[in-house]
Amino acid sequence: MNPVAKQGITISKLLKIFPKAPTAALNSLTAFIKPGIITGLVGPDGAGKTTLLRHIAGILKPTSGTITVNGFDSIQDSVNIHNITGYMPQKFGLYEDLSVHENLDLYADIFNMSQEERTKRFDKLLHFTNMAPFQKRLAGKLSGGMKQKLGLACALLRQPDILLLDEPSVGVDPISRRELWSIVHNMVSDGTTVIWSTSYLDEAEQCQEVIALNDGNIIYSGNPKGLHHQVAGRVFESAALTHNKREILQDILKDKNIIDGLIKGASLKIIVRDSKVKKPMLPDNNKWKKAEPNFEDGFIDLLGGIQERYSRIADLLTPIAPDKTIKAAIQAQNLTKLFGDFVAANKINFNVKQGEVFGILGPNGAGKSTTFKMLCGLLKPTAGEPSILGQDLRLAQSLARQQIGYMAQKFSLYGNLTAQQNLDFFAGVYGLSLKESTKTIAEMIKTFSLENYLNTPTEELPLGFKQRLALACAVMHHPKILFLDEPTSGVDPLTRREFWLHINGMIQKGVTVLVTTHFMDEAEYCDRMCLVYKGSIIALGSPDELKSSIQKKGQHLPTLEDTFIEMIERYDAEQLKRHGPQEASYAT
Repeated sequence: MNPVAKQGITISKLLKIFPKAPTAALNSLTAFIKPGIITGLVGPDGAGKTTLLRHIAGILKPTSGTITVNGFDSIQDSVNIHNITGYMPQKFGLYEDLSVHENLDLYADIFNMSQEERTKRFDKLLHFTNMAPFQKRLAGKLSGGMKQKLGLACALLRQPDILLLDEPSVGVDPISRRELWSIVHNMVSDGTTVIWSTSYLDEAEQCQEVIALNDGNIIYSGNPKGLHHQVAGRVFESAALTHNKREILQDILKDKNIIDGLIKGASLKIIVRDSKVKKPMLPDNNKWKKAEPNFEDGFIDLLGGIQERYSRIADLLTPIAPDKTIKAAIQAQNLTKLFGDFVAANKINFNVKQGEVFGILGPNGAGKSTTFKMLCGLLKPTAGEPSILGQDLRLAQSLARQQIGYMAQKFSLYGNLTAQQNLDFFAGVYGLSLKESTKTIAEMIKTFSLENYLNTPTEELPLGFKQRLALACAVMHHPKILFLDEPTSGVDPLTRREFWLHINGMIQKGVTVLVTTHFMDEAEYCDRMCLVYKGSIIALGSPDELKSSIQKKGQHLPTLEDTFIEMIERYDAEQLKRHGPQEASYAT
């Protein structure tokens, strides 16, 4: 460890203005980041998190102001900073056609590490990250969580004094996320200073200190529990509602005293602006009870609460009448998919009712994406029957697809096309006439406030606007079924709330939604869900039913994340008891 490693990071009046940008990316920031702890860097998309990390790493030069990292100036001593810093950017540069060991070798070459150094360091890192059994596997064949662990191992090759992590948990499941945090906590115990950038605000609770950014400004700095106190006595939850939770929430959000409203399984959660003001009425003698606030509650309050309170996209839709001639909107009957000898999905069975939100959850590599793709016609099943609105997808693919809207944050847009070109393209794909296309595209632009981004290549859009554009392209033909594949991965809480405001509004119009997600707060919006693991469904039910199934006597209802992890651990333990040690469990 470097002898000056205890000096921390000092930021003084840091200003960064990019050419042609309307506002400063960083607006005269002043802060001190303590050594030897985890500091969370949180904020909405475009808040300045990545820009700040790049300045700390000595990659960007400030417009004005200074940064010193363990005594080194970020401009004059950038080489020294590079030598003591490990940096894992959002899009870490793994080479997918190289193995795990070959990727480590490549980065060791870049760092000019001797053979003796790398052998010793590789052994430690592979053990540290539980990647030793997978050294020969190609990086492109790793699950999302394992890719992140390999990226982290590459960033740690030089045993850095400072570790900068930019959104390391985006796109990974709760198990992988917990493993990443365990690795980082172990590093901090050895004296490393860690800055963990995230848009998942539950992660702030694991940090000793937090810096919250918004529009290039620091809006909070300190212990995360300081924001708990800010909303104490203003956070409430209902008991379980028997029906119409979306309609009830929609009415509640009309009240300007409500600064936030969420669905939590069968219950609702709200934050009020003034606790003395009468709270909205609930049906069936249901009462509001005070709830323990968390960091996200305080952060939403800092930002002034939600901005959107009703769905303009839902207003454009004609209500869909239930079709009594079909059993379900979506049916999976013994769906099976083999890739060679590997069973990716094994006899998957479930029905999704019309007007229901159904979630497919599971760890990276468990088979949920395979199941999802078979049901929306992107992947042909080896066996079994996928059907949409009573139509067998294998026989009536084009007819069924006209009823489907598809949104995946990573793959549903064309990055080299502008926002306008994407809208035009999807209008053509969905068969809209010129008159329909012109009218619909104009509605989408106005509804999602895309006016200022029409000529911007999609790959350059801010994440929140990229998500808005993807949803606009998915719903412009007014589909009866919406497929959402990790729709809000990496977006900030306000954008996520806006997204689900639209989805809830569409559900009320009769649209059916199938969603995959790793974000457990998002999974709470589902009416029912299944947990897919090792190619099979190991649990199916409502969020509260799944939570209740592992609830211990005398204890509060567990979180959905704890439920997710507990169910997988129980399944592994049962399989070990029945069959003995076979292949490594997912957690490795």
